[in-house]
Amino acid sequence: MRLTAEEPKAMAEADARWSRNSEYSRLLDSASARIFSLKMTEKWSEEHLESQSNRDVFFAIRTLCDDRLIGGIGLDGINWSHGNCYVGIGIGDSEDWGKGYGTDAMRILLRYAFTELNLHRVSLTVFEYNPRGIRSYLKAGFVEEGRTRGQLHREGRRWDIIYMGILKREWEQAQQGESG
Repeated sequence: MRLTAEEPKAMAEADARWSRNSEYSRLLDSASARIFSLKMTEKWSEEHLESQSNRDVFFAIRTLCDDRLIGGIGLDGINWSHGNCYVGIGIGDSEDWGKGYGTDAMRILLRYAFTELNLHRVSLTVFEYNPRGIRSYLKAGFVEEGRTRGQLHREGRRWDIIYMGILKREWEQAQQGESG
């Protein structure tokens, strides 16, 4: 697994393809699943990827074996004064889900966030109906910090939004445990 910069056109083509899978859209966003055209995703990619401020960092996720583009991951809303940000991740094709790609990408991004950017904390939100994502975040070192109960209405029932975070010292302790 490696994280790369990506051309907006290549990312737009992948996003347009991935948006055709409503399950992917439901895992990525609390809004109703929608299909985005290539033109719409190209416009968004150009605006978002090329106009990143110093508060946002985005990477494409590529496999090592065949250099295939399988997703994206980024830090959003970096608050440099306090050393905090949110992370978002998406693995596009369902055949790539459950293979550890997301966990590996998250571990690489956390190393970048804590060692290169010297951040103190990385946070995320995950939907209760995404147990695969929750397990991945726990493996990467995140801990559950709270919930907004019944925030989402999907599949005829209410679901919680789960708030998770990891502190630099927690990440460092986990790294020492792995090498010791």
